[in-house]
Amino acid sequence: MSDIEYIFNLGFLLIGALALLFFSVSKRARAGGRLRSMEAFQKLRRAIGLSVEEGKRLHVSLGNNSILGPNNASALVGLSTLERVAQISLIGDRPPVATSGDGSLAILSQDALQAAYRSNNALEQYDPDRGRQAGVTPFSYLAGIIPILPTEQVSTNLLVGYYGPEIALFCEAAERQGAFTLAASESLAAQAALYATAHEPLIGEELFAIPAYLQAGPVHQASLRSQDVLRWLVVFLLVAGAILKLAESVLGAPLL
Repeated sequence: MSDIEYIFNLGFLLIGALALLFFSVSKRARAGGRLRSMEAFQKLRRAIGLSVEEGKRLHVSLGNNSILGPNNASALVGLSTLERVAQISLIGDRPPVATSGDGSLAILSQDALQAAYRSNNALEQYDPDRGRQAGVTPFSYLAGIIPILPTEQVSTNLLVGYYGPEIALFCEAAERQGAFTLAASESLAAQAALYATAHEPLIGEELFAIPAYLQAGPVHQASLRSQDVLRWLVVFLLVAGAILKLAESVLGAPLL
């Protein structure tokens, strides 16, 4: 890596950190500006409300990847999502159930559920069995979560984690049960499968917007706005670079 690339990467990281800090601590920045409307999250909130009203259960899947692996970003998003969804749905007759394909992730899901109960002053209702490990391989995990749909009376599925293309089989099973499914994954193979089978698939960086749209906390909304700042910065640099290249070709001399 050259010195210019090193300075550029360091500056990009610094700008992102400063933007995150600013949006986190500034009350005016948090209050100003609304998140753009996304139909997927509107349908999710409606599905959660219907699940609570009908006495059905929500299922949050955290994927089958290890929390210690390189593809753990979606699992971390899933844990934040799980805690927020649990807070919203605790008033229902059937508390949410969380599944994962890794032991450490299952323990963390139990901790997230416990935190949700604690924040609602209902710790005596907490059941650690609601955070469970369904399987240790992709297909054993799939075999473990499909039976949950009828046995646990699941009406809403929230898939936030790392999957393979086999997750399409679960979405088809959920469709047969009449359950709503919102899904997001950092795996390109899973995104392709979910785009064709899930009711509301989220593509690309939309995965990291889930906690912010569920109002999980100001930090998540600050993170989302910081992503917008960095995105516009990249657009500006690309346009500026194209203009410089065009000017150099017209003038016949390097400008930098």
